[in-house]
Amino acid sequence: MSSDPTIDVSELRIGLYVYLDLRWFDHPFALSHFKIKTEEQIKTIRGLGLKRVRYSPDLSDREGPDDSAPASDQKAADEVSPVIAQALAAKKAMIERIRKQREAAARIENAFVVTATTIREVEKNVLTKPAETLKSANQLITQISDSILSAPELAIHVMGDMVGGEELYFHSLNVTMLSLMLARDLGVPQEAVSALGMGALFHDLGRSEIPSRILLKMEPLTTAEQHLYEQHCDYGVTLGKKLGFSPAVLAIIQQHHEMFDGSGYPQRLKGDSINLLARIVGLANHYDELCNPHNIANALMPHEALSLMFAKLRAKFDPRLLQLLIRRLGVYPPGTVVQLSNGAMAMVATVNTNHPMKPILIVYDESVPRDEAILIDLSVDSELNIAKAIKPALVPRHIYEYLSPRKRVSYYFDANHGQEGGRA
Repeated sequence: MSSDPTIDVSELRIGLYVYLDLRWFDHPFALSHFKIKTEEQIKTIRGLGLKRVRYSPDLSDREGPDDSAPASDQKAADEVSPVIAQALAAKKAMIERIRKQREAAARIENAFVVTATTIREVEKNVLTKPAETLKSANQLITQISDSILSAPELAIHVMGDMVGGEELYFHSLNVTMLSLMLARDLGVPQEAVSALGMGALFHDLGRSEIPSRILLKMEPLTTAEQHLYEQHCDYGVTLGKKLGFSPAVLAIIQQHHEMFDGSGYPQRLKGDSINLLARIVGLANHYDELCNPHNIANALMPHEALSLMFAKLRAKFDPRLLQLLIRRLGVYPPGTVVQLSNGAMAMVATVNTNHPMKPILIVYDESVPRDEAILIDLSVDSELNIAKAIKPALVPRHIYEYLSPRKRVSYYFDANHGQEGGRA
């Protein structure tokens, strides 16, 4: 940090990547380091009272100060005060938005914990206390589906590490959330939504009959082990019948590993011969397994998982459903680590499904404590945009832990997005 060269504020020019050694609240910019793009930014920096600022030759458009740049005088600094005042007012508005976003995040995470705890009890007790467990499951699915289907806008939120860590990750919950969101976009009739939710929640019911040595194996399964594992679909149907599941729920349990090109199992069904609800759950299931595999070392970023599914696995999925998933999660789904147009590192925290290219980001800034991290809403802060996604392995460890300490990506939804009260 101290090794960065400095430049007199009179020599600032467009194209320089600068660092403002001020507290985040003491300057009007969204971030404390950025590439200068306008003369207004230069005037604003000159009005902050700094004599010199640090800059990065590597991140600047060209190295070193510009000798031809006009020197500023005190009058120019005085004239910038209205600009500073206006920019600081915008900063205050941004701080208020962040406060409301934090309140929304806390509300969503509390709802997630309640739901995840219910899921834990459902999965633990479904075979030993079937009647009361299925009643709880039906109530949960009804609450979730009513919220999702009735919301004018929907935001998909990635969980932080303050909600219990990996022990509160549930594959079945992620699959249920994503399936119901796809159903919303697809216009699935209300009477089918309950079956979809129950089928998504219990799609892996038959895994309880598979030996743990197979379920927990890190290495690739042998042919015999794979054949045994594939029987979990049929085992699930047998258990589902004992529990009184409807034919629609049983079809999801049996067919959630069938593929649109006929390469799935257990029946090698193809295309429209696969139940539509099972196609929805199968797509959500495959996406979440890529992001959250049993061996977490093989996990893909959400961005990578969607890219793989579209570029190389496209034939395996109903094309209409795959397009819906990509459209709703966005090119940069929640949990994706990105680099912004100003060089800053950030993580996609929330995607508004109506505007998936304009997510809310958690931004890394070493001058801001992690629990007060800057949140930028790209639908409001339009001067910034996402330049590219970054593989977690290429992100410095301290930055990655600041942004996204959870190993597994858990989603929840906000049905109040955009409504009165500033909830985001």
